[in-house]
Amino acid sequence: MTDAILAPHLTLNDGNRIPQLGLGVFLVEPDEAERIVSDAFEVGYRHIDTARIYKNEEGVGRAIASSGLSRDELYITTKLWNSDQGADTARGALEASLERLGLDYVDLYLIHWPAPKYGKHVESWEALVALKEAGLAKSIGVSNFMQSHLEDIDKATGVVPVVNQIELHPAFQQRELRSFQEPRGTLTEAWGPLGQGKYELAELAGLAEIAERHGKSVQQVAIRWHIQEGIIVFPKTTKRERMVENADVFDFELSADEMATIAAVDQGLRVGAHPENTDF
Repeated sequence: MTDAILAPHLTLNDGNRIPQLGLGVFLVEPDEAERIVSDAFEVGYRHIDTARIYKNEEGVGRAIASSGLSRDELYITTKLWNSDQGADTARGALEASLERLGLDYVDLYLIHWPAPKYGKHVESWEALVALKEAGLAKSIGVSNFMQSHLEDIDKATGVVPVVNQIELHPAFQQRELRSFQEPRGTLTEAWGPLGQGKYELAELAGLAEIAERHGKSVQQVAIRWHIQEGIIVFPKTTKRERMVENADVFDFELSADEMATIAAVDQGLRVGAHPENTDF
């Protein structure tokens, strides 16, 4: 087994630490998850982000079980799905995820979407606070929450999420939301950090030139930008060689001018679902 990638770790507001780089398994087929996550472990990844709705927790669990890695070497995130939200259902949902993963606890449990159709994000957050106290999750956070949703749960509990996992990539940098949550102690995680293939990173002004200057790909430049912005990032790939490439971002640094160039390509280009329109 390869040693862990020497990625930075960030300290969460509850004192726990999280690897800043990981692997996401969104849209990974259930029968492929074990192989892909096993490849990731062999490459040196130790941070895996999954969710109940991805339907691949069992495969992730099999990869964990066969890895030979100790539990404290791993950082595993999963998420509470919309239809499982509620004071009476959140614990059962997490217990079912733990059974599929073959774990006694997850390192991070997130509310997947605010899901206005259900109107249960506040009581679900109260349930997650209890799940952390029960030791079923070391840390708790949210995903796809907007400022109003963050204010709702803060008002109800006074407990600030350790992270908010949101769509974020060079063309959609979410600076207003980040400027609200980060001073309050909620770190940002990026899903779709490479734009999910819905636009060409190389077509953003200056990225190809930055990549050429450093002898890197535009994807590596984008991942490095997230790292230097203090964002937790887990690009999804099913290819072992791309896992290696995505992790090869710690031997160069973007200059202040290069960071400013990337900041300037923000177009407010949301390519995924809007949190207010997720009544699924």
